[in-house]
Amino acid sequence: MAVCGVCFRHCDLGEGQIGFCGARICAGGIVRAANYGRITSLALDPIEKKPLRRFKPGSLILSAGSYGCNLRCPFCQNYEISWSQEAMRYADRAELVTPEQIAETAQYYKKKGNVGAAFTYNEPLVGYEFVRDTARLVHEKGMVNVLVSNGTAEVSVLEEILPYMDAMNIDLKGFTDRYYRDVLGGDRDMVMRFITRAVQSCHVELTTLIIPGENDSEEEMRRMCEWISSLEGIVPGNEIPLHISRFFPRFHMTDREATSVKKIYHLAEVAREQLKFVYSGNC
Repeated sequence: MAVCGVCFRHCDLGEGQIGFCGARICAGGIVRAANYGRITSLALDPIEKKPLRRFKPGSLILSAGSYGCNLRCPFCQNYEISWSQEAMRYADRAELVTPEQIAETAQYYKKKGNVGAAFTYNEPLVGYEFVRDTARLVHEKGMVNVLVSNGTAEVSVLEEILPYMDAMNIDLKGFTDRYYRDVLGGDRDMVMRFITRAVQSCHVELTTLIIPGENDSEEEMRRMCEWISSLEGIVPGNEIPLHISRFFPRFHMTDREATSVKKIYHLAEVAREQLKFVYSGNC
């Protein structure tokens, strides 16, 4: 048996057993990334799509994703590669590539405006070893790295990749333990610790998807923004950008209406009481 140290679940795995995330396996008595180099998605995206609004605006970034995730968000837009049974099938169907190939591809597209590599689409940190190894090579080519993550990882995992990360967009999905635990299957304290450390070393922007009846109150938004503004990092906490995004019914959460545009704009104004850079999304 071996214990996975990536997230709060600390899956205790027997030989050949796969963890909750569907991406980590016990092999030879060691837990490693079964999805290492298994790429399901590769695209040249506008950096604003990550979303990042205050990091290299107007540029493109080579975006790579694998399979697996350690949360169970019922509204997941990438569920095919994240947490459905379909995602498990990508273990055999995903294309196997090396960190060198991703770094070389990023450099090749530099002539088209590419500035580096982004690790995104599924939860990249369930395969953090590939992120670390690839990001190091991208840096050696003089390009930047971006992580798009749910932040559900131990700080020790974050430390493995921080030397090579230039920017992150981290989901801060809500600000109650009930929502993280009962709806997402996550751990809010872990995400907060992750963000607290990340802002000390690289550019960080945060994203909150507003779900009607779950995390859409003024009170919760004010408490969340108060916490964000208290963070100490490479910029003052009140200068950390926050993206407030509109929910649309999807996957296992089709039983409620889309978030109203009016609600998004209102919560953005509430956030601006404490934060300088607030952006509305999906409106």
